[in-house]
Amino acid sequence: MTQTDTSLAAAKDVLRRQALARRAAMEPVRRIELSLALVDALESLPIPEGAVVSGFWPIRDEIDPRPLLDRLRARGHRLCLPVVTKPHLIFRELTWETVLVPAGFGTTVPDAASPELRPDVLLMPLAAFDKAGNRIGYGKGHYDTAIAALEKNGPVTCIGLAFQTQEVDHVPAEPHDKPLDGILTENGYRPFSCPRS
Repeated sequence: MTQTDTSLAAAKDVLRRQALARRAAMEPVRRIELSLALVDALESLPIPEGAVVSGFWPIRDEIDPRPLLDRLRARGHRLCLPVVTKPHLIFRELTWETVLVPAGFGTTVPDAASPELRPDVLLMPLAAFDKAGNRIGYGKGHYDTAIAALEKNGPVTCIGLAFQTQEVDHVPAEPHDKPLDGILTENGYRPFSCPRS
């Protein structure tokens, strides 16, 4: 790792800790209310009819996408959740019959009997984001490598889900960082105009 890489990683870590501290300071009832508000933006989301959508099972004080996922399921979308594995995340189908099992970092995933799906849309958790669509994850690079693998077989729409308080002025992006196509907060959906590589 070069000195530039080290300084970028350090800058991201500071922004990550600050944004996560703001998120953690929110009252639990307020987090629930704002998570429910995501459903109000459903009509504005760039999710084509019939698209396979990957969500996530919230951990700690993350915004909760489950009410939104339930509405997407009611509209006929197939749903899946990410599973951490090597060399990158895989996505297993989520239905009412899916058996969920504990996984690392306090999350829950579909068991190995659930079929793998190739998502068209990723609803992604994150630590921080900026107005250009750059995001800071949790530092493991899981989504960056998964997106790169998915894009080998066609485009994938990447939408970050977060509370508005997680926005920062500027995320120092690195070449391997995959920008978001849009961000969904309690204030609604905001698309980004930056071209995806």
